[in-house]
Amino acid sequence: MMINWDDPLNISKENNKPIKTLKESYAKSDALNNSFSQSEQRGETITDKPVDNSVNNFSKTSENTSSDADNKTIQAVKNSSKKAPAINFNSDPIKASDKRVINGLADVNQLAPFKYPWAWEYFLNANKNHWTPLDINMAQDVHDYQHSLTDTEKHVYENVLAYLTTSDILAMRNIGLAVMEKMTAPELQIYQARQVYEEALHTWTYQHCIETIGLDQGEIYNRYRVVPEINAKIQLANRRLDSILRSDIDLTNRDELNNFVMAYSFFAGIFEGCWFYNGFTPIFSLQRRGLMKGTAEQLQYIMRDEVLHASFGIRVVKQIMLENEVTLDPKAIRDMWDESEAAEIGYAQYILKDPILGYTSQDHTEQFRFIANRRARQLGFEEPFPGAKNCTPWLDEQANMRKEKNFFETRVTEYQTGGALDWD
Repeated sequence: MMINWDDPLNISKENNKPIKTLKESYAKSDALNNSFSQSEQRGETITDKPVDNSVNNFSKTSENTSSDADNKTIQAVKNSSKKAPAINFNSDPIKASDKRVINGLADVNQLAPFKYPWAWEYFLNANKNHWTPLDINMAQDVHDYQHSLTDTEKHVYENVLAYLTTSDILAMRNIGLAVMEKMTAPELQIYQARQVYEEALHTWTYQHCIETIGLDQGEIYNRYRVVPEINAKIQLANRRLDSILRSDIDLTNRDELNNFVMAYSFFAGIFEGCWFYNGFTPIFSLQRRGLMKGTAEQLQYIMRDEVLHASFGIRVVKQIMLENEVTLDPKAIRDMWDESEAAEIGYAQYILKDPILGYTSQDHTEQFRFIANRRARQLGFEEPFPGAKNCTPWLDEQANMRKEKNFFETRVTEYQTGGALDWD
């Protein structure tokens, strides 16, 4: 027997038939909506003609068989299902002054008016820098790895990629899952959404290098689990991430807020600002000798993304501290630098246990300290390593260099922004 959809509110045997198809479900939904509209036009309420599975109808059919406890439960459900009050939409224009980086009062779905126009500029600049790893010719790298690199240089190359590919996934999770959802100004979220994409792009780049060279992908990706010196850096970052990835975090709580600012300072200032920035240097040292130039060029593009990430994150941290009058514990800051330095020393001694031409573990560690001082100044912190020397003055050039290529050799790409940023 066909269901009579003309009068869906009529309690009949036909309407007790189960819905078996999606078409029937849509048809009944439409019929119900039409009947509700007609009832409201006649001044009737929904409960005047209850649907057979409504609370009211259920109570009628079960009142003779239910216990007192059951009836009380039914009545409680009926009381709780009363029509909710209408939402009072506020049509007043959004005020930029109501926006805040976190704990803001303005509608997070409305982009303008901007309170942080600089965040929008980051987004516009990031979109000028679009590239993919397929833009870069890797043929010479395959030859270099197979015929030119020493075993020590192969060890450096492989372990740099092993660390970086895990780190960029962690960075993606940090921004996408732990940071972006807490932003209450959409211009900040929009750039961070781009940042999430770029971290995924970086991971694709490392994968492309590993696959192109012909390395054992499973073995390379698993090194962060089995090499203590790589694992130490990942676990240190995981601990910071886990502390702000909780669903119950409350940034109106002063302790929670301070911890969030510390974690964001770590990821912007150290993880991306120091570890990534300094982490590409061993590959760049090979490039300076004419080796693995394709991989190095890939890392140049990544480095310039990371410079923007670090710059943006540092600016957001400073803005949060300003708006919420946050004062961080100097000892906690000192501990953050010290444990990061210790992890970097161990990592440098592992990947450069035997120096390669033009680069040593001591160079790597001292350069970390030099960059750490720079990031501390940008964050408004005291320099953690006074007197640290710039062992690789050519490193900054990698972030500032514009690319000019032979048109017939490869795709012409020009990375329009880089490390020469105003960090204030």
